[in-house]
Amino acid sequence: MDRNIRTVDDVLKLLDGLFAPEADRWTVEAGTWWDGFYTDRSKPVPFFVAKPDESLVSYLGRSLITPGRALDLGCGPGRNALHLASRGFQVDAVDLSPTAVDWAEERAREAGADIRFHRGDAFALTATELGGPYDLIYDSGCFHHLPPHRRISYLALLDRALAPGGHLALTCFASGEMGSELSDTDFYHQSGLHGGLAYTPESLRWIFSELTEVELRRMHDEPAESPYFGEPFLWTALFRRDAQDLAGGSRTES
Repeated sequence: MDRNIRTVDDVLKLLDGLFAPEADRWTVEAGTWWDGFYTDRSKPVPFFVAKPDESLVSYLGRSLITPGRALDLGCGPGRNALHLASRGFQVDAVDLSPTAVDWAEERAREAGADIRFHRGDAFALTATELGGPYDLIYDSGCFHHLPPHRRISYLALLDRALAPGGHLALTCFASGEMGSELSDTDFYHQSGLHGGLAYTPESLRWIFSELTEVELRRMHDEPAESPYFGEPFLWTALFRRDAQDLAGGSRTES
């Protein structure tokens, strides 16, 4: 007989277990799934290209964000981490897949970029390991692979790791273009994420309502010859954590 629910973290882990391993693509145990995904570097996967997001370049070009400490969540082969480092950021980058991180480290060595890479679950990394607080938390495609209950963990990570005045920059699947339109409840009935969750602008504004919206738009469609990555099936959003956001206290869930 198991009686192993005592904390919110225990509940989150129980909910994690409701998802079939092949569908649960964000936990450390699913790192092997992503390893297989990243093994063949010749696949025509849009974000395998060594190009930064056009939205990131735009934020920097308009001085909406400025160099400081940055955390790249779900860094993959490191394309955005490398761009941030080239623009003067101190960068930590984390991904579940050792294969992806190996690739990113190769790119960093070739570019002479000083980036701290971490293999594992960003929610489980300690403050010492991550080295925050961060002036920028950058997420290009991690958020939409989280099951609904792990938004709690995501917001808790922002609470403890995002500095006052810092920014969250996010790209995720756009409803009606890419990703599953199922309700949150239905994901638990079907025990799968169906490749990722679609979001509307309203849902993103509600989820991140404790932050101030700076910009939320569809990502620009960049042609193959462009030096930047851009796919119109993604939202790109920039939110700011104002100093007064700290007044209400922090979440404690992991």
